[in-house]
Order: sequence, then structure tokens, then C-alpha cells
Amino acid sequence: MTPSETATRAIEELARFWGGFEFADFNKRDPWRILVSAIISHRTQDNVTYPATERLFSKWPDVRSLSLADPDEVAKVIFPAGFYKTKSQRLVQMAIFITSQYGGKVPDSLDELLRIKGVGRKTANLVLSLGYNIPSVVVDTHVHRISNRAGWVKTQTPEQTEFELMKLLPKKYWTKSNELLVRLGQNICKPIVPKCEQCPICPMCVTGSSVKKN
Repeated sequence: MTPSETATRAIEELARFWGGFEFADFNKRDPWRILVSAIISHRTQDNVTYPATERLFSKWPDVRSLSLADPDEVAKVIFPAGFYKTKSQRLVQMAIFITSQYGGKVPDSLDELLRIKGVGRKTANLVLSLGYNIPSVVVDTHVHRISNRAGWVKTQTPEQTEFELMKLLPKKYWTKSNELLVRLGQNICKPIVPKCEQCPICPMCVTGSSVKKN
């Protein structure tokens, strides 16, 4: 199989393994919630990120209200998220910028999203894919690691992986590939000791296939 066929088959197999392409949508497809949650989630576990996001939105339900918030108060609300003081300042600054530049509406283009301080390609693509239903390849550490470990790509950076996966995968799989590969990375294809014997895509992975042969 070609690298494109292998990667595509792997995504389809993961969808079957996890029970389909649809997952619980905590952020209700709201671009602002997705952006806020993505910022809070950096170096923070999901079981901390989700409650922190809920607490923030219960107090400041939209962009404009957060733009008027005291960063110190925001920090108290999102604690114990990692780097909560830095994140609180960044979130308020983002809200001020989006309110002044875009009338309180999160932009729906990659270039405009990247104008927002603290927003990189991963976060921007996440907002586009989940918030605006625009097919985008979201590459975090899990996606970057697995794509290289499996032999689908040979890249040095997540951005390089993003562009390679865009070439390899059908556009209809761009968005869901992130959710599927992240779940695989969190539960099976771990950074140090991958559980290759439990992996549903071993036949599509050069590392997993070599482990099974040995």
C-alpha cells in the first residue's frame, strides 16, 4: 500500500475500534468555547480543563464579558489548570483583541486566527475544524509522534506533519483524525512504552509490525 492508503486505512480502523467518528462534544461547537478550552488545556489534564472551562463560562459567558474581567479573578476561577496565572492574562487579552478587532466574533480563517497572540496552528485549526466545521488537520504531540512512529511521515515538527497529513488523508478525515489519534496516543501508543500488542493499527505501523515479528 502507498503511504496515503496506509494512513487512510489506519484512520478508518481506529474509527471502527473506537465505535465511529462521533465523540462527545464538550464545547458544543462554539468557536469561543473551543478557543478558551484549548488555551486552558495546555499542559493540563482533561479532568481539570473541562471543569475549569465550565466555571469560566458560568461567570463570563461570552467574549465581551471576559474582555472586562480582572485577570486575577480569572486565574482564581481556572485554578488548578497549569500556568493558570499566565493563561488568565492571555485569555483576557484574547477577549479584548477579538472584541476590538472582530466585534466579539472569533474569526473563521487561519490567517486571522493566527493574528491572535497565543494562538498557534494547532489551536487555530482546532477552532476551524470543530467551531466552524472547516476541514483542518490538527497536529499535537500525539498526532506528530504516532504519524512518525507508524512511518506515514518523516517529519521534524508538528507543522511539517500537518502538511504531510493533508497530502495523505482524504479531506473528509482531516478533522476526525486528530480525535482518533489523540485517543490512541493517550491509551495505547504512549510516548515511552507503546502497547503495540493492543493496538488496532499494528498492520499499518512500521514500528508495531516489527515488534510483533520479534
